[in-house]
Amino acid sequence: MTITLLLQFGGSLLAILALAWLAHRLGLGGDTRIADEAHARALADEAMCGFEAVDVVIDRAGMGALLRDAHGRVLLLRRHGTHFASRLLDSYAHARLDRNFLTLATADKRFGSVTLDLGQKAPEWAASLRRLEARSDA
Repeated sequence: MTITLLLQFGGSLLAILALAWLAHRLGLGGDTRIADEAHARALADEAMCGFEAVDVVIDRAGMGALLRDAHGRVLLLRRHGTHFASRLLDSYAHARLDRNFLTLATADKRFGSVTLDLGQKAPEWAASLRRLEARSDA
C-alpha cells in the first residue's frame, strides 16, 4: 500500500512538473507590463481599432497607461491578468489626484478603479481630464 501511494505521488509530481514546463515553453502566465509608448499605442489600437494616440503617459510600474488622441478622447489601459483592458474616459467625475498618483474609475463598475503613478505628469493629466468633462457637457 505504501509503494502504491509513493508511485501515485511520484506520478502526480511528474505530471505537475511537465505541465509547468509546457506552460513556460508556451510563454503562458508571466508578468505582463507596458514596456514603452510604442507598446501602449499598439495596445490602444488593439483595444479600439483606429485609436491613434498623440499623447501617452505610462504608469511607472507599467501596469496601466493613459492615451489621448487628436480628437481629445482619453483611453485608460489597465492590466487584467496577462492581458490589458481598456475604457474610454468620458468625464472627470471619477478621478482623484494625490501628488504623483492619479486614481481613476469609469462608469463601468466591473472595470474597477485604477491608481497610476504618473510622476510629475500626474497634475497635467488630471487637468486635461477636467477639460474632458467640460467638453462632454457641450
